[in-house]
Amino acid sequence: MAGQSNDDLPLRTPLYERHVALGARMAPFAGYEMPIQYGKGILHEHLHTRASAGLFDVSHMGQALLVGPDHRTTAAALETLVPADIAGLGLGRQRYTQFLNEQGGILDDLMVSRGPDPADDGKLVLVVNAGCKEADYVHLDLNLPDGVKLERRDDKALLALQGPQAVAVLARYDEAATAMGFMTVASLTIGGIPVFVSRSGYTGEDGFEISVANSDAVALWDLLLSNPEVEPVGLGARDSLRLEAGLCLYGHDINQETSPVEAGLTWSIQKRRRTDGGFPGYRRIMRELAEGTLRQRVGIQPQGRAPAREGTEIMDMNGELIGEVTSGGFGPTAEGPIAMGYVARDFAGVGTDVQLSVRGKLLPASLVPLPFVAHRYKR
Repeated sequence: MAGQSNDDLPLRTPLYERHVALGARMAPFAGYEMPIQYGKGILHEHLHTRASAGLFDVSHMGQALLVGPDHRTTAAALETLVPADIAGLGLGRQRYTQFLNEQGGILDDLMVSRGPDPADDGKLVLVVNAGCKEADYVHLDLNLPDGVKLERRDDKALLALQGPQAVAVLARYDEAATAMGFMTVASLTIGGIPVFVSRSGYTGEDGFEISVANSDAVALWDLLLSNPEVEPVGLGARDSLRLEAGLCLYGHDINQETSPVEAGLTWSIQKRRRTDGGFPGYRRIMRELAEGTLRQRVGIQPQGRAPAREGTEIMDMNGELIGEVTSGGFGPTAEGPIAMGYVARDFAGVGTDVQLSVRGKLLPASLVPLPFVAHRYKR
């Protein structure tokens, strides 16, 4: 049998050796060997993030720059691919949006930031999903106009510090962290290490995502972990935290068939874009905004203790198929099984009783508001 080529081996982030030294259980994820959990387990890591501060390695995510002659030009180029108002993005601000196909389906979701320094006019910082980044970069290269170029930042790692104590930890090194609001960005210095920071994250908690040079990633990781409030957290708890927060995971809750409207993401399409259009799938999205969608993303509360996993069929009370679970598991803070999925619009009202087909049995559940655990962002 031929040996495995280097091209087939999982990639490693700059923090791989640190994860192994901490006893992490590593597993393949989006082409990388990533920590799923550490010695204390997913439940502990989840609850610690909610109570204090959890440190995540998310360096598998794609970081890139769009560079043009000025903000107006670069924003206009990106707006041909996404439905968000990028032209109106202020200095030091971040916005969530999606790459859309011509049918209005989601190719990927991403964060777009405009730095705080006027000297960087014309530059936009992108953070895209790990599993989609190569396709995203090709998509950008094929569609950007002359004068606007994509610059990959494979030289950057990304750490996420999440939880109610995250701001106190960062402020020990740079007081400017305290003044940052939700979805703002700033250039900070943490223990002598220059970083680009957004006050955002994927847990529903207050927190920060910290872009740092690969060469400084280990030093920054060690420094942040030296704080008594901070513990390492793997992708297992990251998933349970985002599920409780009602946040979509690409490839599960959203994909190339899903529109932002049926996914409940219409808040990310600002008024000017709804009026002016100019992005892929505009006709479908405007039709859905006016007439409603055939299906809708909902929160699901199973009764009992059995979790409803992705792919679980959702039935009405007569046993008729009305939808499917796209994310599900146990919510440690919610103290029970929780799930998200899509159901036919006529059945999508909060309080609707449904049945879940779990291991050949129909189990009772009800539709509940999202999120399952209230967000605690710094507004």
